[in-house]
Amino acid sequence: MGRDIALESPSGSISGWRSDPVEAPRGALVVVQEIFGVNAHMRSVCDRYAAAGFVALAPAYFDPVERGVELGYDPDGFARGRALIGQLGLDRATEITRAAADVLAKDGLRVGIVGFCWGGTVALLGNLRLGLPAVSYYGARNVPFLDEPLRAPMQFHFGAEDSSISAADIALHRAKMPTADIHVYPAGHAFDRDVDPKAFDPASARLARTRTLAFFEDALK
Repeated sequence: MGRDIALESPSGSISGWRSDPVEAPRGALVVVQEIFGVNAHMRSVCDRYAAAGFVALAPAYFDPVERGVELGYDPDGFARGRALIGQLGLDRATEITRAAADVLAKDGLRVGIVGFCWGGTVALLGNLRLGLPAVSYYGARNVPFLDEPLRAPMQFHFGAEDSSISAADIALHRAKMPTADIHVYPAGHAFDRDVDPKAFDPASARLARTRTLAFFEDALK
């Protein structure tokens, strides 16, 4: 279902993972990684969206800094991932999002963006800067951008027990972006990461996935 691809961006040629549905697609999604690169988990996320009827493309955002990054969920992986997002920067990440969205749009598909953790903030910027319908999962870096106007439908997912996103920050999302669809779950950070038993919350992940698919079915119709 999925395959490696090459993608031209303002930062040069980068790699990625693309999954296509068996039948005619309902739309297309740029899938934005966590800080761990386009690893096996992110490839499986793309495959899951393809199984639900969407073309899913996960660019390797770290390629302009270091190619082929696939990190584990251990202290070394967290440290390396944080260093890489600092080196890449959100402006270059947004340029890569635009390049991926343009590739998908050339296929005649309406395009949305979904991102996780750091990618949740990249997804928000895809809405604010590129006008893409977006779903942001536990984006801990969202707050500095909440005064910018949304340009497309927006959905947020947060864990009530996420130590990186306070209840006050979630309330600020509601106050600053009243048209957004905001959901909070009895879970911690990265509750959708099904390969990580320390983070994964099956019930919360299942409900969030259902809401995400319904959002894109409506936003991309």
